[in-house]
Amino acid sequence: MKIKLLIALTTVFLFVMPNSNFGQTINLGSTADFVLFSSVGAVGNTGISQLTGNVGTNSGSSTGFGNVNGVMHSSDGATATCNTDLLTAYDQLNSVISNLSHAPLLGNGETLIKGIYGIAGNSTIDLVLTLDAQNDPNAVFIFQVGGTLSTNTNSSVRLINGAKASNVFWKVEGLVSMATGTSMKGTVIAHNAAITLGSGTTLEGRALAIAGAINVTHVLAYTPIISGSPLLTGPAAPVLGTTKNYALFTAKGAMTNTGISMIKGDVGSNLGLTNGFNALNVTGNIHAIADDNTARCAADLLTAYTALNAIPNDIELLFPALMGHNLVLTPHTYLLNGSTELTDSLYLNAQGNADAVFVIQITGAFATGTHAKVLLINGAQAKNVYWKVDGAVSITDYAIICGTIICNNGAVLLGTGATVYGNVLTTNGDFSTAAVKINYSTDVINAIASLEVDNKIDALSITPNPFRSFATIKLADGSKTNNYKLKIYNIMGELVLNTPVTESSTTLETSNLQSGIYFYQVIENNKTIQSGKLISQQ
Repeated sequence: MKIKLLIALTTVFLFVMPNSNFGQTINLGSTADFVLFSSVGAVGNTGISQLTGNVGTNSGSSTGFGNVNGVMHSSDGATATCNTDLLTAYDQLNSVISNLSHAPLLGNGETLIKGIYGIAGNSTIDLVLTLDAQNDPNAVFIFQVGGTLSTNTNSSVRLINGAKASNVFWKVEGLVSMATGTSMKGTVIAHNAAITLGSGTTLEGRALAIAGAINVTHVLAYTPIISGSPLLTGPAAPVLGTTKNYALFTAKGAMTNTGISMIKGDVGSNLGLTNGFNALNVTGNIHAIADDNTARCAADLLTAYTALNAIPNDIELLFPALMGHNLVLTPHTYLLNGSTELTDSLYLNAQGNADAVFVIQITGAFATGTHAKVLLINGAQAKNVYWKVDGAVSITDYAIICGTIICNNGAVLLGTGATVYGNVLTTNGDFSTAAVKINYSTDVINAIASLEVDNKIDALSITPNPFRSFATIKLADGSKTNNYKLKIYNIMGELVLNTPVTESSTTLETSNLQSGIYFYQVIENNKTIQSGKLISQQ
């Protein structure tokens, strides 16, 4: 009788044990901060990749990376800790008992609910794999792959009904290879094997290798925000004093304008003449000669510069000459240790915190390319963005800049058609403008922020993303043809495409869309049911 009872209890225990693990997320420790990491192996990049999170290796080299919104680590204390935490996370994933088995092929339009899925050998993701949390914000998806894991071109993992990338885990006992245009979700841990991310891959999660190299090519990869993680606020903002009243100011030098410039804020110099500004186009005071107000501004400007200069940086962007190129920054203090050139677009992502502060410290001159842009997304505000520049500032024709620029001992040039949502100040240097717009309002820039909202449903997919000459629209439900309208906007919030979705699969010609980031909306019955971000790489 005792033996029968023991067997019965053991059977019950084994039956319920998967559920005891079921729903419990994995403790990543310090690995949560890394978007790419190898315990033993080189980590390399080809092309311009957009990475948010730390990158490193505990034994190997890191090569080919441009500016990373995170810290590059190589065989240091952080990588040693990450190595230990990665092994712990792997052991957790390896020890949980799967309660669901799955065939080697994943995707092909299937939908999976939370669970621990065991796949005996090599596995492939094809077309679309949907993970459905069934409105459970704590739903955990674990895939234990007994061999390699590969993805086919333009395949995707999609999350619906509250599923989170931070709760998706892939434990792989072999090579991980993601093909061109893959959209992947979750933390991928390769055990004693390499990881490759092909061109145009998007990864919301992490790629972590135990004894294997990691190679990525032209990818977008970012760590997901973990539930309960502290909100990024950035550093404390400096006190601007009276300088906040000035749109354009130099403490020492001539202030000269040509053409029709539209200014909101005061204009002036504390030591030099101010010429060429039309009072009808300036909403503020034009200080033609120095006065008590400009003297106070000069003093406050020096105080503000000193405060900005003293803020310790937590992320260094290692390639100042390659600033921009669709780089996305989050609230931190960034150092660029050299002359800096902004090309294409730079995105400042407040992650929903309207009070988040961004400080960019440039040790050298700062210049922009023609039509370069700084864009604010997810609640970022120009009043919370600060640029400290130790050198001359040249904002070239038709560039758009957001934030307060404080230049130390350098001349300032604002080219024809340049727009600054904020103010530009220098402690010492001549200041010239040509038909510019200086405005505290960021309505135009923030117009795009409303387009980048959390998806309500996954009505359709757009692949590849990033795209080049074409993109394919595929409906999740083929019966919904003629129900949806697709709208695509450029970074200025301008509508560039407005088309009904009349087929279950439609290929769009996109070669006419310039390189950059776009935002899309899916409309049904005059309501936005899905939205997201697209990247054109022409």
